[in-house]
Amino acid sequence: MADDALLAKVHALSDLELAVLLCLISREHCLVSTPSDAIDDLLQELQLVATKTFGLSWVIVDCNPSTTLEDFAAALLTPHRQASPNDHFNSTNRHEPSYFVSQPSVSRPRASSGSRLSPLSTTASSSIANVVFAKNLDLAPQTVQIQALELLRTRRIFTRTSVQTAPKQFLFIPVLEAASGGEARVTPHLNDFLYIAYWHDPDDGFVNLEEADAGDGADTASTGSVVKRGTVEEISTAPPLILETEISHLGTLSQQAQIDIEVVRYQMNIISFLRMHRAVSAGITPAATKHFDQLMRCLAPLHRLEYVTPALVGLAARKVYLHRIQLTPPEKERSMQWGSRVEAVEAVLEDIGPEDVIEDVLGMVTAPI
Repeated sequence: MADDALLAKVHALSDLELAVLLCLISREHCLVSTPSDAIDDLLQELQLVATKTFGLSWVIVDCNPSTTLEDFAAALLTPHRQASPNDHFNSTNRHEPSYFVSQPSVSRPRASSGSRLSPLSTTASSSIANVVFAKNLDLAPQTVQIQALELLRTRRIFTRTSVQTAPKQFLFIPVLEAASGGEARVTPHLNDFLYIAYWHDPDDGFVNLEEADAGDGADTASTGSVVKRGTVEEISTAPPLILETEISHLGTLSQQAQIDIEVVRYQMNIISFLRMHRAVSAGITPAATKHFDQLMRCLAPLHRLEYVTPALVGLAARKVYLHRIQLTPPEKERSMQWGSRVEAVEAVLEDIGPEDVIEDVLGMVTAPI
């Protein structure tokens, strides 16, 4: 079981920080979304989470329909630093700004963007950042999204001059604009590879960003460009809140978590009911089942438990299937095969989203006592 000091730090984290922590524990990747008018603030918050909470370097890849494979590969890289793994606050390294990539956390963001980073400028002195925030990745061409999938699968990417390998602590986070969590998704195979999804409600606030603004008196009004906003510019000498050794310890505890056969049956019933739900056409995949089991185990040590409870199963289901569930169109709903009227089916399926499907299933499946 994790010590009380570590659990006290974990329980003080925000929901967004917990989502990042779960991914680091499992060495997986997640999808984060928010309404369009809050995406820049969310990116600022994520930068602070990476730097202050976990002590990791970061880059932002700003995607659009004209993003090329070369642009994507070049934007992942940061200047190589001769420093300890937890020393991510060295101000001696400078990174030239680019249209596609924001400054990493080791340098001070500037007020204006510079020349576009050339794909031919990547050298052996560069390395892939610990955390990659892929802003609006869903707008990028499918070839770019498939390249991102290849990076996650092989943990390496080819540039024109070298082969870059992802660091040990590596996290890829597509940051998308969506009115709800169920609407945020990328190309199907990449979408299924992502571990969990988290939709951030702007009304919940941005804890780290608000603290930084309160300390600096900085103006948080949006300028429409993450590269140009300069609120995330503190270079702190303080150690990160959660150390890599503590993350590894939580990972070890999650692998040791026990699951009773009744809880496994409950998990499998949820999966079966999701597959058979009349509003679901696809998305309940074997990869999702694997991630489901993985997340259940990861949640146990965070709740001072050595075993998985039914409540943790329900919590894991909400996070694993949010971005995966694909809704069936009314004309293809299975009862249409037996003479249902499309108007009646449309009325039943109206305003049903992935969140509603998950809650419906959790309400139907009886949890073990």
